[in-house]
Amino acid sequence: MTGSTLRIVTRGSPLALWQAEFVRAALQGLHPGLSAGIHGVKTVPDRFLQRTLADMGGKGMFVKELEQALLNGEADLAVHSMKDVTVDIPPGLSIPVIMQREDPRDVLISERYARLAELPAGAKVGTSSLRRQCQLNAKYPGLDLLDIRGNVGSRLQKLDNKEYDALILAAAGVKRLGMENRIKEYIDVEDILPAVGQGALGIEIREGDRRVSELVRPLNHEETNLCVTAERALSRKLYGGCHLPIAAYAEISKGILSMTALAGHLDGSRIEKNRIAGTVALGEELGRELGERLLKQGADEILAGIMGDADN
Repeated sequence: MTGSTLRIVTRGSPLALWQAEFVRAALQGLHPGLSAGIHGVKTVPDRFLQRTLADMGGKGMFVKELEQALLNGEADLAVHSMKDVTVDIPPGLSIPVIMQREDPRDVLISERYARLAELPAGAKVGTSSLRRQCQLNAKYPGLDLLDIRGNVGSRLQKLDNKEYDALILAAAGVKRLGMENRIKEYIDVEDILPAVGQGALGIEIREGDRRVSELVRPLNHEETNLCVTAERALSRKLYGGCHLPIAAYAEISKGILSMTALAGHLDGSRIEKNRIAGTVALGEELGRELGERLLKQGADEILAGIMGDADN
């Protein structure tokens, strides 16, 4: 691969740049002589931190400009956090590689409290996730949940400035940035179910680009890909909204894929949850089936109401 060149596009946040550099280093380790440049893009949500993600169309807004760079031929591959990627990929693009998953859990970061269960009523907790909000409201109804935007570093600064009593963040991002020392508690997935694709990095390329496809293919982690694909199949069944209060997490053990998922009201007054298991080969089918079960339980009514509110 001597002389071969790749153009990598990513968000311009410190975490996104770390992820792109991680992918570049992995590719150059596999292909000595490969030259790869990284271009950071300040996406719409990064430019308008005063607005909520829900107002701007959800986390999918983080990837739209990166995908346009691929379609325009300005980049060869984009690196995404899979939890930010909408279930419908634009025509002409594909995500052939999902790398091995980092820790999928959420974490508590606080200077005053060591465990989520210790937070008193009225404690100010920062999170931008509707998924977390509905689960926290259900389990800890007295908390004061406040929206928080910005990169991991700026959120931690707000915590240090005493604007919040605690933050709930994804473990993967905190660990990737080398800030594990700030983590007080790793929250079990049974207590707060992760976002679809949480902890996994995806590599998006143009369909039919055989050169880039061959370069990135060795980075794919089959088990993670199978799990995230199943989770995304469920998300698609539940209207495909990464801005909706839904959660899902799949695991594989001895050839069996098991997945838990939920959808709930933001105030936590109602959460529908279910679980499914089957052979790995049925991953996507299992995701669709679990989504159908949740819809029959009432997730259809819950999510339709939330989407209706967002349109008003």
